[in-house]
Amino acid sequence: MGAILDDFARHWGLYVSIPIVAALIGYGTKLVAIRMMFQPVEFIGIKPFLGWQGIVPKRAARMASIACDTMTEQLIKPAEIVARLDAARIAKEIEKPLLAGIEDIVREVAGHYQPGLWETLPVGVQRLVIQRVQGEAPRMIAAVLELIKSDVDSVFDLKGMVVTSLVKDKRLLNRIFQESGAQEFKFIARSGLVFGGAIGVVQMVAWILFKFPLIMPVFGLFTGWFTDWLALRMIFFPIEPKKYFGVEWQGLFLKRREEVAEAYGALIAKEIITPHNVIEALLRGPLSDRVLALIQRQLDEELGRRVSVAKPLLVFAVGSRKYQDMKLAIAEQIMKRLPETMRYIEDYATDAMDIRNVLVSKMKQLSPHEFERLLRPAFEQDEWILIATGAVLGFCVGEAQVLILEHLAA
Repeated sequence: MGAILDDFARHWGLYVSIPIVAALIGYGTKLVAIRMMFQPVEFIGIKPFLGWQGIVPKRAARMASIACDTMTEQLIKPAEIVARLDAARIAKEIEKPLLAGIEDIVREVAGHYQPGLWETLPVGVQRLVIQRVQGEAPRMIAAVLELIKSDVDSVFDLKGMVVTSLVKDKRLLNRIFQESGAQEFKFIARSGLVFGGAIGVVQMVAWILFKFPLIMPVFGLFTGWFTDWLALRMIFFPIEPKKYFGVEWQGLFLKRREEVAEAYGALIAKEIITPHNVIEALLRGPLSDRVLALIQRQLDEELGRRVSVAKPLLVFAVGSRKYQDMKLAIAEQIMKRLPETMRYIEDYATDAMDIRNVLVSKMKQLSPHEFERLLRPAFEQDEWILIATGAVLGFCVGEAQVLILEHLAA
């Protein structure tokens, strides 16, 4: 024992550095693990194996799909989004730009299908045709919106919109996890210092007693592995509060559910389920052909509601077949211009849909098990890579540490 104390007195600086280095191993491996989760956004290296891409960006489609499943199955439905919009109010909001666009559309289509005829028509007849379409347009758009609301699932793919947005913009997907789990990621990094330091004290004692070279790299490996594993467990488990040695503990992510709900809901409402994105998905998404069919059907009903001066004249002038083609062309042009026209309703739609508050309130009603699925997919499938990386880094640092200790103590 005297020899051990004497050795410690002569080399105490080196020995005290052992738990300090262990704490730094714990902290450093956590920083590396967190960075590996999100960076780089695109693959760097030689595909398929020699290189790296952040786990979240790499699994973007899967993670976006899981997050969207939770969102659409338990938080918000497409019908709930669209049902909050008043079709008559929207028609009124876009009336002015719509009427201006209708005049351009009619002149363009008429000139295309019967070159020269439109210009030879009396101005009064031209104006009559334009006014007829303009007069019916707001009512037609309101009717189309009501049809959309009555069967929104057939024309609006909310999950497809969300997944497409997140896969296209992987940085946005990163932000969802980073901002929702900001406190948890800080805990992961800081816990490495505490757990690593505690393990380092044991490591120091073992080295003083045995001075076996493998002690340092093995403890380094254990520190990197255990601290990563324990930090991830403490974030998500237990799902329900439990007492350990008289102290109640619940996974940090679950314990902070109200704060997480606020951050998550605000980001989704601001960046993903926005009026602009919803309108784009309706009018330019994979189901937009169905919206076009609704517009064409409604246009046909409105123009055929009663025989006017304009209709017989146009049918006589261009033929019934071309008249039908003209109606389709008008519908297509209206569809093409609607996204820009609907920009005028975005402020109204933001207030009416109130996505943020809907998401936040619904998230707070989720059970702990349902809530855990919001962030857990970011870790679950590939967390072994993070833990293994921590272990390898810890082993390498431990190997370097033993070489330094043996050199300085010689």
